Amino acid sequence: MGRPVMIAIAGDSAAGKTTLTRGIAKALGQDRATAICVDDYHKYDREERRSVPFTVLNPDCNYMDIMEQHLQLLALGRPILKPVYDHSAGKLMRPVPVEPRDFVIVEGLLPLHSKLSRACFDITVFLDPPEAIRREWKLRRDCKDRGYSPEQVLAELERREPEAAAYIRPQRQWADITIRFAPVAGHGSAADTPLSAEILLRPTIVHPDLSHVLTDDDRRTVHLKLIRDGDGRPVDALHVHGYAPRGDSEVVEKAIWEQLSMDQGTAPPDSLGEYAPGKRSEALAIAQLLLLWHLLEART
Repeated sequence: MGRPVMIAIAGDSAAGKTTLTRGIAKALGQDRATAICVDDYHKYDREERRSVPFTVLNPDCNYMDIMEQHLQLLALGRPILKPVYDHSAGKLMRPVPVEPRDFVIVEGLLPLHSKLSRACFDITVFLDPPEAIRREWKLRRDCKDRGYSPEQVLAELERREPEAAAYIRPQRQWADITIRFAPVAGHGSAADTPLSAEILLRPTIVHPDLSHVLTDDDRRTVHLKLIRDGDGRPVDALHVHGYAPRGDSEVVEKAIWEQLSMDQGTAPPDSLGEYAPGKRSEALAIAQLLLLWHLLEART
């Protein structure tokens, strides 16, 4: 096959990378999309990590050279034999063959760490939730799915913090798109209030024309403004209001979906916006639709 379109989705542990990836991959279909997690390139299993002086956030705890080699092969349309790390059991498993399809979605802790790996991607994304929300997500996931106690999760978060600051958060500067899911001040403080999204669109790649979406009628759902990022550079900030009525959000989603080179006359798939069985976020759905637009546009 020819060269696939490569997208990286980077961020700290429990930032929402797998949820974002899953919806995009399902919308594209198994015959068109390959999704991998570069956290599979850990050097040590959970038990072995107890005796090393760093955490999985440190490049020294991962086979970065093999990861870079594999990303280059995938970018050339060639298969790889990918390692597998079982997060539930904390063990290294037998490697599996991976064939790149039209689109390759790469998520994980360190896909944007090195210049060599960054060069493999057409689109780069960084997930940047508020730290309090990310910690809540990590506590919930690690206790429910990975067998940790709350005390173990909190202790590991503190242990990881210096390396998160040194290796994970600096990847944000290399992202074409930064996504932050968070509540909006003044729009509900209840635990069940849907999160909104701030999507920063940097001028490093071409973004979709949303002028027909950003009408006065749609400002309850989305609005766009020019701001200064943390480094002082100008950036377009697309605000997606999670508290907007679902009917209003669906109008915006349909308008973006109609720009995609997908089957015309169809509705956006239900997999978009799903973050748990039976639970849906319209802000997540719109973020995923924007990433789908970039993938399909890069393919044309």
